[in-house]
Amino acid sequence: QVQLVNSGGGLVQAGDSLRLSCTASGHTFSTYAMGWFRQAPGKEREFVAAISSEGTDKYYADSVKGRFTVSRDNAKNMVYLQMSGLKPEDTAVYYCAQKYYTGSLYYTSSYPNWGQGAQVTVSS
Repeated sequence: QVQLVNSGGGLVQAGDSLRLSCTASGHTFSTYAMGWFRQAPGKEREFVAAISSEGTDKYYADSVKGRFTVSRDNAKNMVYLQMSGLKPEDTAVYYCAQKYYTGSLYYTSSYPNWGQGAQVTVSS
């Protein structure tokens, strides 16, 4: 089973940039698509971005398109979320997740393994 560890969260001001990282264990990392989700207080966990197993296809929520960039380095078993132009509404706990081979990449039910989450707080 793949284990995921999130890192890189913090407190920033509106307009700042921040990069989240996710380290995966296991030798099958490069065979899985990976996703990023976030959960704000009192809200459901929502899709942010996803990247295909080889990194060729990337998908974004409309709310972050043009500001966030997902990438991965399969040689290092890592996936990243580069966030720029941060807004207070981006404040949430951010999770990386490993996707099943099947299922929609937009739904949490398609992801069996999750990182522990990283808090991102954006002040206005």
